Amino acid sequence: MGKVRPRFAVYVDVERCKGCGLCVSACPHGSLVLSEGYNAKGYHPAEFVNPEACKGCAFCAYMCPDVVLTIVREEVPLRA
Repeated sequence: MGKVRPRFAVYVDVERCKGCGLCVSACPHGSLVLSEGYNAKGYHPAEFVNPEACKGCAFCAYMCPDVVLTIVREEVPLRA
């Protein structure tokens, strides 16, 4: 198997997010912002916008009081 590097993605349960912004302020890499759009409850949910910068630290998920964030690690093959 060739060499791989990890890549991370943050999935937000948009309908459960109340837009408190704690995850945005906790992210040291600027990978999350509050969306300009609304969810069904009228909140601006968090949005994952900078996947290249995400290091998978999960600070955002630890800060979320409603447990709406899921961090997924993927293995990406390195180019030769």
